[in-house]
Amino acid sequence: MIRYLERVFALTEQGAKDLLRASLWQFAANISLMLPVGLLVAVLDRFVRVLGGEGSAMSGMVSTVLIGAALILVILMIQWKLYDALYISTYKESANRRIRLGEKLRALPLSFFGHRDLSDLTATMMGDCSFLEQTFSHYIPEAIGTGLSSLLIAAGLIAMNWRMGLAVVWVIPVSAALVMITRRIQMKYGERSMLDKRAATDSMQELLETMKDIKACNQKDAYLSGLKARLEASERSTIRSELITGSSITAAQAFLKLGIATTALVGITLLVNGEISFLILLIFLFAATRLYDPVSGVFANLAATFAAQVRIERMRQIEEQPVQTGTETYAPKGYDIVFDHVRFAYNKDEGVLEDVSFTARQGEVTALVGPSGGGKSTAAKLAARFWDVDGGRITLGGVDVSTVEPEALLAHYAIVFQDVVLFRDTIMENIRLGRRGASDEEVLAAAKAAQCDEFVSRLPDGYQTLIGENGSTLSGGERQRISIARALLKDADVILLDEATASLDVESETAVQAALSRLVRGKTVLIIAHRMRTVAGADKIVVLSDGRVAEQGTHGELLEKHGIYHNLFTLQQESGEWRL
Repeated sequence: MIRYLERVFALTEQGAKDLLRASLWQFAANISLMLPVGLLVAVLDRFVRVLGGEGSAMSGMVSTVLIGAALILVILMIQWKLYDALYISTYKESANRRIRLGEKLRALPLSFFGHRDLSDLTATMMGDCSFLEQTFSHYIPEAIGTGLSSLLIAAGLIAMNWRMGLAVVWVIPVSAALVMITRRIQMKYGERSMLDKRAATDSMQELLETMKDIKACNQKDAYLSGLKARLEASERSTIRSELITGSSITAAQAFLKLGIATTALVGITLLVNGEISFLILLIFLFAATRLYDPVSGVFANLAATFAAQVRIERMRQIEEQPVQTGTETYAPKGYDIVFDHVRFAYNKDEGVLEDVSFTARQGEVTALVGPSGGGKSTAAKLAARFWDVDGGRITLGGVDVSTVEPEALLAHYAIVFQDVVLFRDTIMENIRLGRRGASDEEVLAAAKAAQCDEFVSRLPDGYQTLIGENGSTLSGGERQRISIARALLKDADVILLDEATASLDVESETAVQAALSRLVRGKTVLIIAHRMRTVAGADKIVVLSDGRVAEQGTHGELLEKHGIYHNLFTLQQESGEWRL
């Protein structure tokens, strides 16, 4: 049973046990609410006897009150246990679910994120998890517990009087069948509604992120027209989904009420024929009302239960993705990076690198240059195992990087990419991300070397200034210098620089390059740059064109070949002389 719940609802073992426990307490709660019916019947029975001249009205009153008080205590105890099982345990499982998804995403290769919308992943982590939190705390335990208690109560009623019992319970399986027949249709339209809502949310997020560009290009009307169409599509699909679900549930609940009529009809017939007493008729009428209420509630929540399966499947797709694995301990012989006939493509039949071979030696600066789209940034990211190669291999100090656990590998890398990522925190903590545990003095030294002092001194709180989401309060050059300070602080064995100084002015670039020259001494440096003045002093230059190594050599050697590098160098010199 536990394994079944784990598989169907994508729960941990503890989560499955807690769900089963909550369902059993829900079962106990439903049964406990039938006990007052028994007590009421006993009171009515005594009242009828008193009217018939059997005993006094006060006879047995004390015991009745004591039994009533005991029943209240039992119901309260069961309700408390139910609350603990439904909510506290569910919230713990929900927290574990989010952590589990976060850990899974952390271990996935970047190729996964290239095929998934980040807002969609955020919605899964937050929206879907919140929905399942409510589903597992309200709906599923109630459905299981009510199903079990209904079976027990139905069996008891049929054993008491099979004709009256059938008159009460026959509507339950028929009503349930009405709901289940439309299950596929409900799930289909529910999923469509969810996708349309997601599309509308994505468009709204895109509007907020690109507001400046939309206004600058005078595309406000066109964009808002498209956004309006998505919002209207979401509204229509939501109405269709709720109409189908509501119609199905309402029909089932209305049919369920027929049970009261059949119970009364059969009961009166049997009562007139003298086959049952009036008291028995009251018992079955009271039992019917107590039986139908929780069943009706389950029907009302079945739509949410069906929708939960869609969201569970979305999370299961993430959890079943293959992760990058490897050894956490390895001993490279130096830190040379070797590309050995590497082949790679982001998508099938769309090759980015094809048979790429070169060596970036420790203690040297190796520059990757070439036309845009040639595979330079891809090669740098493959060296850090952001993706795994499709063919050939990449080694670090003789160790195949695909055999090393990514975080263990990246401990030896300091990376500065063109697209800087900063956190909504202080400048000090954003730099300290390079090496946790670094002292304030070490952070400030790295910041000074990266020429951060020049702009930080103008900020109201200096290095304790909050810089907004992804450094939104800073310029591109200022954000880049913080990223470089991180790399300086980490002081790793391998340095990857992808257009590290592209956002800097000439004066700042010269100062930062001086800092970088201290950083790269004795290390393996792989640098990508379009400015020829940046790579002219490199020990080795690798020219990538159309995903292949077109040329290799020093600056002087490549100029003498009059090939691609010579052409790029000449064109850039000519563009430098261009004037308005």
